[in-house]
Amino acid sequence: MQLKESGEMYLETIYILSKKNPFVRAIDVGEYMGYSKPSVSKAMSLLKDGGYVTSDNEGHLKLTELGKEVAEKTYDRHTTLSAFFEKLGVSKEVADADACKIEHDISDETFEAIKNHAMVNNLF
Repeated sequence: MQLKESGEMYLETIYILSKKNPFVRAIDVGEYMGYSKPSVSKAMSLLKDGGYVTSDNEGHLKLTELGKEVAEKTYDRHTTLSAFFEKLGVSKEVADADACKIEHDISDETFEAIKNHAMVNNLF
């Protein structure tokens, strides 16, 4: 199953929330993202079917290895790009918003080049 941007965003959100609390529920995801319960429910069903997420009898969501891999990659791109843009002088709010848009479309090659450039030049 090829993930779309929204799927990556859901996985990234579960990843972020699970860093703060080991028990993440669909309602937590909806509140964090500002999405309705039916939207989150449909997305979780698709992510479960795709092998990215599991849930227990109490509704706690857990990323599978595949889901965690996608979430960590998306999160790394987001945080790296946002920090890079801020170092260029972009405001935190704009840097974060732009990173969120770009993180889903940028190629691995370009992202790695930006990350390496930033590290070599001690930008973060």
